[in-house]
Amino acid sequence: MADAPYAVLLLAYGAPLSLDEVEPYLLDVRGGRPTPRDLVEDLRSRYAAIGGRSPLLDRTREQADALGMRLGNRIPVLVGMRHWRPYIKEVLAGAAARGICRVVAVAMAPHYSRLSIGAYQHKVDEARGPVEVAFVPQWFDHPRFLDAVVERVRAALERFPRQVRDQVPIVFTAHSLPERILADGDPYRDQLRASVAGVMTRLGAANAHEFAFQSAGRSSESWLGPDAGAVLDRLVSQGASHLLVCPIGFVADHLEVLYDVDVELRGRTRELGARLERTDSLNADPLLIEALADLVTATAGTRGWGP
Repeated sequence: MADAPYAVLLLAYGAPLSLDEVEPYLLDVRGGRPTPRDLVEDLRSRYAAIGGRSPLLDRTREQADALGMRLGNRIPVLVGMRHWRPYIKEVLAGAAARGICRVVAVAMAPHYSRLSIGAYQHKVDEARGPVEVAFVPQWFDHPRFLDAVVERVRAALERFPRQVRDQVPIVFTAHSLPERILADGDPYRDQLRASVAGVMTRLGAANAHEFAFQSAGRSSESWLGPDAGAVLDRLVSQGASHLLVCPIGFVADHLEVLYDVDVELRGRTRELGARLERTDSLNADPLLIEALADLVTATAGTRGWGP
């Protein structure tokens, strides 16, 4: 491993691997502040509904394995989590102990916000020690990423009856963030809109489309909208009986997709008498892996790191 010109570090948020880990996980997310009991139990019930654990670590490791193969297995690809094991600091410390001195870090979130990718950068900067890190800041407009989303949208539309496919509204979603980020010129919302525009241009379909935010936090401050649930409610009230959600802000299966969309939004839509489908998550899709490989090699090249 020490003989490699550099290593890659894929970064994800982290998630509990069992129901027993939910409370300590929340303690980490909340910076050591205790979580009200009702919130702990609510989150436990959500994880119970998707099988008792999050698949996020498994999916990220699959992405890492696929990326390693794409890079020819000459570049080690590591996985670090922001709020759960394996922690970013532990992974970087282990890398340094094995003689790795250069790392290209990629957050598995295409759209930059100081509260998301910026927070990953901060964690890496705190933990890197002697390791030199080149950080990929954003990749919302990478052609292979957009192509991968287009393939998922096309495949999902095929699930609907042929006679209604071009009438199915597509609702693109991403995780909401506090609205205050806009006052600082944060590019998150604009990058999401640019990704949606890139997908729709490639798709070349007549389907109406909208963008909405999902999974807003429970706090007194305002969060970015419109809310995905409210958008779906409106579309159904306007006569839509078939709807497609594309969570373009997420690239792997985890709670916000498997519960917030598959359980909550789908159930809400069903109660209104409509059918909701979701695009499959990208996970280790070859086009996504191709995008990651291109990002990694290009970033390494800017530092003069190479075989």
